[in-house]
Amino acid sequence: MSHPPPRWPTRVPVLIAGGGPVGLTLAALLGRYGVPCLVVEADASYCEGSRAICISRRSQEIMGWVGADRALVEKGLSWTGGRSFFRDREVLHFRMPSELGERFAPMVNIQQFYVEEFAARAARETADEVDIRWSSRVVDVQQHADHAEATIATPNGEQHVVRADWLVACDGGRSTVRERSGLAFEGMQYEGRYVIVDIEQTTARPVERLAWFDPPSNPGSTILMHRQPDNVWRIDYQIADDEDAAEAVKPENVLPRVQSHLQMIGETAPWNPLWISIYNAKCLTLDRYRHGRVLFAGDAAHLVPIFGVRGLNSGLDDAGNLAWKLALVVGRQADAALLDSYSSERVHATRQNIRYGAKSTEFMAPPHAGFTLMREAALRLAGENETVRSLINPRQSTPISYAGSPLNLPSRTPQPSPGPGETAPDALVGARHLTQLFGHGFVALLFSDTPMPDFIGGLESGQGLAGLTVWRLSRTPVGDPTAELHDATGDARRRYGAAEGGLVLVRPDGYVMARWPLADAAAVNAALAAYRSPLTSEGEPA
Repeated sequence: MSHPPPRWPTRVPVLIAGGGPVGLTLAALLGRYGVPCLVVEADASYCEGSRAICISRRSQEIMGWVGADRALVEKGLSWTGGRSFFRDREVLHFRMPSELGERFAPMVNIQQFYVEEFAARAARETADEVDIRWSSRVVDVQQHADHAEATIATPNGEQHVVRADWLVACDGGRSTVRERSGLAFEGMQYEGRYVIVDIEQTTARPVERLAWFDPPSNPGSTILMHRQPDNVWRIDYQIADDEDAAEAVKPENVLPRVQSHLQMIGETAPWNPLWISIYNAKCLTLDRYRHGRVLFAGDAAHLVPIFGVRGLNSGLDDAGNLAWKLALVVGRQADAALLDSYSSERVHATRQNIRYGAKSTEFMAPPHAGFTLMREAALRLAGENETVRSLINPRQSTPISYAGSPLNLPSRTPQPSPGPGETAPDALVGARHLTQLFGHGFVALLFSDTPMPDFIGGLESGQGLAGLTVWRLSRTPVGDPTAELHDATGDARRRYGAAEGGLVLVRPDGYVMARWPLADAAAVNAALAAYRSPLTSEGEPA
C-alpha cells in the first residue's frame, strides 16, 4: 500500500536548495547541531558519473563530523602522491605532506555519488531534523526582512511556497537561486577543454595521480588518470581548440583515444566505458556569499578549475564553515551578522583557490603558444634537474588560512604556528586523534603536564554548540580520560608549537581562533564572547 507524500512545510529554519554533496553535507552538519532543515534537489537521486573524485584530508575530517568518514575511507582508495610524464619519460614523482599519527591520508579517490549517499545517510540519522525532497526544485526566491520565500516546483506540476529563516543556495554552477536573486559571477573561463571518461577495467597499478604531457598515444594532448572504487578508471584528456565539443564526446571518437592510451601504458585487460562528459576550466565567484537572508555555497557561490581538486573540497569547506555559524544564529546564541564572517572567510578562500587553480590550469591547458613553450621547457628540464620539478608540481588542494578573519583574536606577541585563522593540526594522542575532538563545539587544548584547576574553575559555562570543552594534553600519564589526553610522544605539543601551560582555542570548524603562551580564563571567556559581537556587512568589526 503506497503512502501519500508528506505535506510540504510552510516555514522552516533553514531551506537548502540543492541536494548535491555540499547541500547534503551542510544538512547533515545542521542536523547534528539540532537545526531542522529542508533540502530540495531537482534530480531524482544521486548524481551519475564520477564527477568530483578526489577528497582531501580536510574534507575527510568534515565528513567525520557527521560520522560519514568510515564509509568514505572504507569504500574509497587512499593515496599520497603521483607521477608526471613528458611523452614517455617520467619527470616527476611527488608526495603530499603527511605525518605519522594523522587520521586520514592526504587524499582519497571516490566517485561523487558515494559522497552524496554517505552524506544523505548521515543527514537521515539525525531523525526529524533533516527533510530531503528529491525531484523538486526552487524556481523563485523573494526576500523579506525576517525570511526568504521560495517557490518550489514538484514533479506533479504543483508549486509550494516555503518561508525559511535562512535559505542556502547549493544548487550548482547554473544556480536558479543566484539567477533569481539578480546576482552574477565575476571572473574568467579558459578555452582549453577536457573530455572526461569513466571506464571499468581491472588493474594492479597503485593508487596515485598520473599525468602525461604530449604522450605518444595522444600527441599534443594532456591526459590524467585516477583509479576509483569498483575497478573504475577516471580518464581526463585535452582536446584541440578546433575540435567540435559535440563530436568530441561521441563514443566512436572517445573510445579509440582511450584504447590508444591504455595500450601505451600496458593496460591490456578488457574494458568498457561507463560515462562520458566534457569540461573547461572556470575561475568565477560571487563577490559576497551572504545576501540578506540568502547564503551561497559550493558551485552556486564559486567555480574553480578541477586541477588541484579544489572544487568539491572547497564546497565541503563552505559547509563546514557555515554550519556552526548558522546553527548559533538559528539558536539565538549569536548575532545574525556572524554570518558575514562566513562570507569574508570563504570569499578569501575562493580567491586563493582561484589563484592556485589558474596556475595549474595554465600549465595543464596552456592558453597560448607562449605558455606552451614555457611548459615544454620546464618538462624537459624537470627530467634532468631536480630544482625545476617544483614548477610542474600539481599543487593539490590544502586548507586556506583565514589570517585576516574578524573572528581571530589578535595576539600582542608573536605566536608559533598554527596561529589564529589556521587549521588545527591532527595528532594521535593515546587512542584518539585530535581532529576527532573538533566539529562539535569550541575546544580548548591545554598543554600542561600538571592539572590547572584554577584555570578550569574560571571558565564560564556554555550550552551546546556555544559551550567549551577543555582537554588537557599531558606528556605524563593522565588520570581522567574524559578530560585529559596522554601526549606520550610529544607530537601534539610539537605540532602546535606549545610550551608548558600554553592554550589553543579551536573553533567548531577546526580552525584556531586564539592561543596564549599561558592559560588565562579571563582571556578565553573574552574570546568566546567575541563571535557574538556585531559585524558590518563586510565582516569587519563594527
